[in-house]
Amino acid sequence: MLNKRKIKEIIKEAEKIYKKHFKPLTWFERAIFFSWYCSIADCKFCYMSTKKGKVSKLARRRIESMLAELLICKLQQWQLGFISGGHNVFRLFEFKKILQALSSIAQERLWINIGALTKKELEEFRPYLKGVVASIETLNKKIHRFVCPSKPITPFKQMLKSAAELGIKRAMTIIIGLGETEDDFALLKDFIHEHDITKIHIYALNPQKGTIFENKPSPNPLYHAWWIAKTRIAFPKIDIQAGIWLDKVTNVALLLKAGANSLSKFPAIRYFNSQQAKEIEYQAKLAGRKFLGSLTRINKNKLKEYASIAEQLRIMKWFSKYMSRLTRSHAIQ
Repeated sequence: MLNKRKIKEIIKEAEKIYKKHFKPLTWFERAIFFSWYCSIADCKFCYMSTKKGKVSKLARRRIESMLAELLICKLQQWQLGFISGGHNVFRLFEFKKILQALSSIAQERLWINIGALTKKELEEFRPYLKGVVASIETLNKKIHRFVCPSKPITPFKQMLKSAAELGIKRAMTIIIGLGETEDDFALLKDFIHEHDITKIHIYALNPQKGTIFENKPSPNPLYHAWWIAKTRIAFPKIDIQAGIWLDKVTNVALLLKAGANSLSKFPAIRYFNSQQAKEIEYQAKLAGRKFLGSLTRINKNKLKEYASIAEQLRIMKWFSKYMSRLTRSHAIQ
């Protein structure tokens, strides 16, 4: 186990490397989920594993709701992290239609995180894709077999290989705190090199009620920062996103100084303009970063523009629903 002094030295080095390759900016990335169902549902850290057999495959969102959420993201200048949901929820042509609609309104291609896709599926989705995300979670084989028994790594490797052949960008997710050690960083480093990963989402375990991790504490913030810093040092130009849970917002400055580019996981709509949201923006300042967009103030200058788009798309009902959640705090800029 590394001591605090050593970790802080590594973080300081990572911060220097970040400043050399990036502007002093940060932002929030929001994932848009399309369902509450997963055909696998046995990843031992995941909330969905507690609902296996209890949630219908039809527990999926309407496209109108997803489009409205996307407009809220555009309004607030929140970047789109990725489109995600449970495995095997939509048929290929259904999901392709969803991607087409979201990409058209977003006016950009999208990242998707929906499991290990075949080359045929990637070819179908390619017109709307910026990249694919491999939800690896951990590269320690023994731990992976235990926590993700029905989600092996090999199909993801094949997906990443196919994506490379098709010119699609590659990203991955890992979760810190599943039982790995610092020695496992070598596995991550090799994997990033092998698959030319350009973006990585580094989350810290958030123990979910009903899972085997329910009573396990989240990893020490310095340990989370260590993984980010080591990744930044090894890959100076990689895009690193740090997952921030509601009770971990005071760690933001630390994770940004460790070399993270952006933040995710925070329930930004439900806790818009809350003390936690304000803390995130404050922490960004502490880290010497300008926060793009806002988690606390509605962008009034663009509100009419996006409300008009919602009217044109005939989704004002859903857009108004999201706006009502944001305006409870009267956070108009």
